[in-house]
Amino acid sequence: MTTTSTPAPSGLAGVPLSLTPLTRKDFTSDQEVRWCPGCGDYAVLATFQGLMPQLGIRRENTVIVSGIGCSSRFPYYVDSYGMHSIHGRAPAIATGVAMTRPDLAVWVVTGDGDALSIGGNHLIHALRRNVNITIMLFNNRIYGLTKGQYSPTSEQGKVTKSTPAGSVDRPFNPISLALGAEATFVARTVDSHRAHLSEVLTAAIVHRGASLVEIYQNCPIFNDGAFDTLKSADGSLIPLRHGEPIVFGPDAARGVVRDADGHLRIADVAEVGLDRVLVHDAHADDPGLAFAISRLTDDGQLRTAPIGIFRDVDRPTYDDLAREQLTVTADPEQRLAQLQQLISGSDTWTV
Repeated sequence: MTTTSTPAPSGLAGVPLSLTPLTRKDFTSDQEVRWCPGCGDYAVLATFQGLMPQLGIRRENTVIVSGIGCSSRFPYYVDSYGMHSIHGRAPAIATGVAMTRPDLAVWVVTGDGDALSIGGNHLIHALRRNVNITIMLFNNRIYGLTKGQYSPTSEQGKVTKSTPAGSVDRPFNPISLALGAEATFVARTVDSHRAHLSEVLTAAIVHRGASLVEIYQNCPIFNDGAFDTLKSADGSLIPLRHGEPIVFGPDAARGVVRDADGHLRIADVAEVGLDRVLVHDAHADDPGLAFAISRLTDDGQLRTAPIGIFRDVDRPTYDDLAREQLTVTADPEQRLAQLQQLISGSDTWTV
């Protein structure tokens, strides 16, 4: 297959792109898609399969690593390289792939239980290190594959098979967690908002570094309607666009303002004036303001939730820096000397 010689976006630098036109069919495997009818995973899969041809990334240079859960069946349904790995360890395995193969676009597909429970440690360190991988975190606020136990993102009071009297846990906010780990790209989108989903995933994959995209995803069997209040016509999804005032709702009548004490709150624009409304800066080096915006998410009934790109900054990636350390001389004798020095080490004793 013919590949391009033109520079790719920074996040895909070194990844061969195809000159031959690709279609969604190229990224559709021969496996029967086996999710429950109405599952939000279908929309994410369809969006992904439609997006990849537009990016021009070859199937041979696409790798999808998943963990365990309903979302983690994703690699079966995409005609590319991939691995259905073990519970919570997808970021660790993807790190190894990204480290050794800079010519690959590496995706991680995970869920709120897989990523934030047993996989929490792997997730935060992949983000902290800024490994060049793109993480899609499907959040349906429930354990679906194991039939309806509460998850790390389930709201307090959630009655499930494992919390018959209601959950007493305070849920994770995945966006706040990622920003606390200083991930260089953090975003949130919704399964049924196809155009927005495609836009955010495109920005995530062309970003060089660790990208985390939380996707609100409906589970029609065990947590149906978890995001209905946000998806309604008068819902309170708060769109974030760099350089624009943060306004939302019918006629953009509500906005986010910062009070004198530094705290953010939602106000009626007509009362405070548009000049008081906060202008979003996704490229701010300090993640503090993006973290404050993430806290506008209502963890209870989800009456409000910012969506879009919270943070998008450039920093050196872990895998690029590590590969620079591995650069050795082409001279065989010098290379052998360097290897011997590593084996011998700097600390020696004479006994």
